[in-house]
This record gives sequence, structure tokens and C-alpha cells, in this order.
Amino acid sequence: MTDRLPSGAAEVKRWSTGRKRGVVLRLLRGEPVDAVSREVGVTIAELECWREQALAGMEAGLKARISDPLEARLNEAVRRVGELTMTIEILNKERERQARRPLSARRSST
Repeated sequence: MTDRLPSGAAEVKRWSTGRKRGVVLRLLRGEPVDAVSREVGVTIAELECWREQALAGMEAGLKARISDPLEARLNEAVRRVGELTMTIEILNKERERQARRPLSARRSST
């Protein structure tokens, strides 16, 4: 497999995210954790921790909504159009109500 690390991997002190990902992918593909542990020189407990972290990150990523700035602007514009439409309807109804009142009643209220 191309994901396997060189035999000197046991000497690695610090693991990059990419290298951890490669090891975790091997585990997710079904390779025995004890064999991978021996090969890469990392304890089984640590490999299982990496796998759990990867699965938790994947779950969080799948739950997260992608925030599109254009969609946010569109939603705000639609909300504002709705507000303005309601305002226009209210003003039109008020104007119609004013138009139905007798002229003498309109003058006395000002």
C-alpha cells in the first residue's frame, strides 16, 4: 500500500496531520491496529485516539453548514423586501382609509 510509512517511522517524534491521516485511513480501511502500531511505532491507545478524533472531526464537518456570504446577503435582502412590502401595504391601507373619510373630518384632525 502506498500509505505505509518507511520502516524508520518509529523514530519520528512529531507526527504531521498528513501522516496521522494516512495512518488513520489505514485503520479505517480495516488494517489491524496492532500491526499498524508495531509498524509505525505508536501505541494502540494513541492510534485509537487519533481514529476517534478523526471520526469526531468528520462528524462535525458533516453537520456544519457551509456559510456562503452571497447566500447571507440574499437572505438579508429578501427579509428587507418583506419588511418594505409590509410597510407599503400598511401605508396603502391607511391612504385608502383616509380617502374614504369625509373631507370635513380630514381637516379637523390636522
